[in-house]
Amino acid sequence: MRKEHLGIVEGYFGTPWTWTARKKVVSALSEKGYGFFIYAPKADQHLRKKWDKPYPAKKQRELQGFVGHCKKHGVQPGIGLSPYEAYMDFNEDKKKALKARIDMFNKMGIERLAILFDDMKGDLPDLAARQAEIMDFVRQHSTAENIMMCPSYYSDDPILDKVFGARSDNYLEDLGKLLDPAIDIFWTGEKVCSASYSPTHLKVTAKKLGRKPFIWDNYPVNDGPKMSNFLHIKAFNNSAAALEKYANGHAVNPALQPILTLIPALTLSDFYEADTDTQKAFKRAVSDIVDNNALSKLIIRDKDIFQDGGLSSLTKAEKAKLRAEYAAFNNPAAREILKWLDGKYQQGPEVLTQ
Repeated sequence: MRKEHLGIVEGYFGTPWTWTARKKVVSALSEKGYGFFIYAPKADQHLRKKWDKPYPAKKQRELQGFVGHCKKHGVQPGIGLSPYEAYMDFNEDKKKALKARIDMFNKMGIERLAILFDDMKGDLPDLAARQAEIMDFVRQHSTAENIMMCPSYYSDDPILDKVFGARSDNYLEDLGKLLDPAIDIFWTGEKVCSASYSPTHLKVTAKKLGRKPFIWDNYPVNDGPKMSNFLHIKAFNNSAAALEKYANGHAVNPALQPILTLIPALTLSDFYEADTDTQKAFKRAVSDIVDNNALSKLIIRDKDIFQDGGLSSLTKAEKAKLRAEYAAFNNPAAREILKWLDGKYQQGPEVLTQ
């Protein structure tokens, strides 16, 4: 996959990474074929439910610094904006607010702009037309090199219809016809969290959208009350061959742990370079990120506990034993594991309303 089409979309619920952590991730992944980073944590309300309110000056300065860091490392700086339910009534006030936000992004030098309509009401008969109108407005005013969209129904998964209302017939087909062909459309696959991507599914989706889908991969993300119980560190399922041919790009939604996220992220880069064995790729990534042989062995040993068993499966004694082992290392990966063992990444259902 071309470098500019592989990247990170920071689209999780819960406590966002620090700017320092984002910069570390960009620095590490820029050397491994990652070409963009889209800043879009759900907790940044000025990109979601407060999208039409003035963006705080301090956050603007921090974001501007991050944009500069990305460009320094040859990574496209991106933003994910959710104009929350603006399609319910895209009036002159909303147009004015949206243009002001886009102008801010233009001045910052944002190169990849994603408009995100996920996780909001969708059971409207003319939803595609309403959203296409907004996307056309964005295209007219943005100077970003790449403009992207996440539809309200970004998967075939029926859970979206259950939570946000039944999708209208031909929603995806209508979007495909109405959107400018240059606009990429995010897609998570057959499920909201898809384990893999088949050529057949991708070809069917491309026909509906009138373009190849741009994969929004909900791995290794571990937000929400259920998934925050786990550390997703294993290698990606190797669907690279199918995605290289039938998708227009691949955006990875990371875990709450920025350093541990780098482990699976490196395996994905390997898969795009060659048809690599998943276990070898995992062990190599752990070694590269941790840079401590003893700690690497522990993480490789405990990967099934972290990813499959989860925090709730551990007894008090087992937690204490693991904690003592990982506390022996002054290492950022070990500190994230300790924080997880202490329950500090655990999320409640309230985060899903961000």
